[in-house]
Amino acid sequence: MTSSLDKLSAARALDLVREGLLRKGAPTEIPERMLVVDAERQVATLIEGGMPVAAWPVSTARKGIGGEEGSFRTPPGWHSIRRKIGEEGAQGAVFVSRQRTGERWCGEPRKDDLILTRILTLDGLEDGVNSGPGRDSRSRYIYLHGTNHEDLIGRTASHGCVRLSNRDVTELFEYMREGDLVLIAAPTERAVPDPKESGRFHYAGLAGSGMSALAQFQAMTGGRAGGSDRAFDRGERPGLRSELEALGITVYPQDGSGVGADCAALVVSTAVEDHVPDVAKARELGIPVVHRSELLAHFVATHRSIAITGTSGKSTVTAMIFEILRGAGLDPSVITGGDLPMLQAQGLPGNTYAGSSDLLVVEADESDGTLVRYAPAVGVILNLQRDHRETAEVAAMFATLRARTREALVVGDAENLDRFAGSAIRFGFTERADIRGEDVELDASASHFRVEDVAFTLPVPGVHNVANALAAIAAAEVIGVELADMAEPLASFKGIGRRFQTIGKARGIEVIDDFAHNAEKIAAAIKTARLRSKRVLAIYQPHGYGPTRFLRQDFVRTFASELEPHDRLWMLEVFYAGGTATRDFSAADIVAEIAAKGGHAEFAPSRQWLVARIAEEAQAGDLVLMMGARDPSLTELARSILAAIEKASASAPAK
Repeated sequence: MTSSLDKLSAARALDLVREGLLRKGAPTEIPERMLVVDAERQVATLIEGGMPVAAWPVSTARKGIGGEEGSFRTPPGWHSIRRKIGEEGAQGAVFVSRQRTGERWCGEPRKDDLILTRILTLDGLEDGVNSGPGRDSRSRYIYLHGTNHEDLIGRTASHGCVRLSNRDVTELFEYMREGDLVLIAAPTERAVPDPKESGRFHYAGLAGSGMSALAQFQAMTGGRAGGSDRAFDRGERPGLRSELEALGITVYPQDGSGVGADCAALVVSTAVEDHVPDVAKARELGIPVVHRSELLAHFVATHRSIAITGTSGKSTVTAMIFEILRGAGLDPSVITGGDLPMLQAQGLPGNTYAGSSDLLVVEADESDGTLVRYAPAVGVILNLQRDHRETAEVAAMFATLRARTREALVVGDAENLDRFAGSAIRFGFTERADIRGEDVELDASASHFRVEDVAFTLPVPGVHNVANALAAIAAAEVIGVELADMAEPLASFKGIGRRFQTIGKARGIEVIDDFAHNAEKIAAAIKTARLRSKRVLAIYQPHGYGPTRFLRQDFVRTFASELEPHDRLWMLEVFYAGGTATRDFSAADIVAEIAAKGGHAEFAPSRQWLVARIAEEAQAGDLVLMMGARDPSLTELARSILAAIEKASASAPAK
């Protein structure tokens, strides 16, 4: 029996039943005993006396939910159990045409799909949906049954029937009676065209990290992808364009010309507005417009996925889990927002890889509210801080993820995450953590800690990275990796782009590039910088007028409290990527508020001015900390600062 029958899962099952009572052919009230199959979460829940009492993971059809005969989909709606077949037979008994063959499956690998152990045949009760000409579920022999592909339970993998493990179907068989009702509840999210078979997907905003990752994954797994981006139209990011084109992804101008009859879907992010020519052309041609998160949800649902969310550390933990699983020989896939140096070394952009297994590690973003779409096998909730939204709003999304997670949930041990804990695996530094970091030692370039009797060394600094590693260890343990087998992959962890990434050193001055963009991330970056420097020269570029307006006072408090009297801060103007945002303030206003609280802060009127100012100010032992998100040119700015420091050294008069 699955351990996912907590309060949230039970409430969801009852909600599905109540919605099901509105369907044609439904009973007038919740039956005394029934089974509801949640196709979105891939779980079957037994209802007795109006209350959920047991639940089991299942596998419905790979092609989704549908009642058409020959569609190889699982028919939706209300059914009744017509026959129970196989009572008292051995687990693994093989059936053909609902008859025992005398053969028994004993766990050996087989490519064919076997019907095993027990069978519960279904009669459709909804005319025109799962009953009647071309739609009769009984004539199509739709069953609940055991399977020899138990490793695929929890994912959409069947040819129409509802599969369970052989142990679980035996248990379910004992509960159910002939005549009991079964409700198969279709996913609430709309289906997206098949990215492998339906035609070319066009990605508007292709240069964005999330969009380019999806396009790469589609291309790597046999689909056709293309797209457009204003940055490419301006001749920017030629390296990324070349890498995408090398994968077979066609780049078009963002003028609508790339959206044609061969397009099966237009993929957009929240940042792509309706007036963009590609969107207008897709509407004109009747091409489905699919949100980025809908496509990612499709990939999550069709793999044994690990989804990592939280307001800090998502990209790093995603990369750590990927490297642990890869080091264990499991060949996982990854879709993330950060660039992995190990993938960039292979000539890839670095934010996507398609492995040969069905394991997929994804970064699940809460910033645009799309987190609620994902139904992973394993969910990971790292932390809850004020970032793009108020914490109460983000907490509601985390609750939805918890209810939709199919196998196990991993949760940090912070007190404000207790509401999500339940039967979850906790990680952290306290006594209540199941995966607990002990004997933590931090130095300027690495972190050392112990979990149980295994010693770990991370080649990245900061206590926040130790917490990230503990989350990755907990998730990998759920997948089945032994604790001792995780030490080596983490010891060789290469980090990810723009996460406290060293750009270089000159004149005894180190230049670091970091993605920090909310109060907690900025504080963590400054604390880590202080481990390896006498003085921190911080640079911050806020991104987006909406997010900056929301976090403005958090920025003021954080910089004023975290920077010591000898440290310095320069703030660039708010990064504006276009669109209809109200630009009614300047970063200079934020700088004035920080200075009023005693911080040594200056507004940088231009990048040229900033480069010269840093080169003049920096001294041996200083660390230049570049911070900011979304703007890919920040790394190049950090390199320009390093070059100016080197030039200042070369032009200094000899003593």
